[in-house]
Amino acid sequence: MKTFMAKKGDIESKWLLVDADGRVLGRLASKIAPILMGKNKPTYTPHVDTGDHVIVVNAEKVKVTGKKAQDKEYDYYTHYPGGHKYVSFADMMARKPEKVIELAVRRMLPKNKLGRKMLKKLKVHRGPEHDHNAQKPENIELF
Repeated sequence: MKTFMAKKGDIESKWLLVDADGRVLGRLASKIAPILMGKNKPTYTPHVDTGDHVIVVNAEKVKVTGKKAQDKEYDYYTHYPGGHKYVSFADMMARKPEKVIELAVRRMLPKNKLGRKMLKKLKVHRGPEHDHNAQKPENIELF
């Protein structure tokens, strides 16, 4: 019996719609990452992007547990001397709630070219509206 290996031309990806309203950030990200990788399909192949596109709406309504809302910080470097900056979770949610979900999912994907390609299939929107109606996304319940 031969092992099945998917080829780039054989993959058909679907568009899935996820509502983040009231969901816990880490649990949501841990459900989205395998979908982007294609691990929920029997055709999963480690070296080929077999995942689906995921649209996340209501990113501003995602929540965290415990004291993470006060204690969690995101850091980045500006590439200037003394340019190590910190942004609190509350500030990030006020300015860019989409980025909070993107960062959580990005850190669960592979750290290589394939992981960056997978991340491009994630579309996060602040409110309930999205501009991907032409792709006819299917609503899915992750929990």
